[in-house]
Amino acid sequence: MSDVRRIEPLWTIEQVAEYLQIPVKTLYQWRHTGYGPCGRRIGRYVRYRAEDVRAWVDSLSERSA
Repeated sequence: MSDVRRIEPLWTIEQVAEYLQIPVKTLYQWRHTGYGPCGRRIGRYVRYRAEDVRAWVDSLSERSA
């Protein structure tokens, strides 16, 4: 059996907006102001690691608790 780890695909800005249940435009505004989950530019595209998005959401609950 091979020891190949499954790599989770990067999320598009549309997928992150759907996950957070917010408009895509809001996510672009957040990026412009430095708020929100960390996205990475890959060429002309913005991509997000799912673990970064989840960690960002988790950090919100810690702050508001």
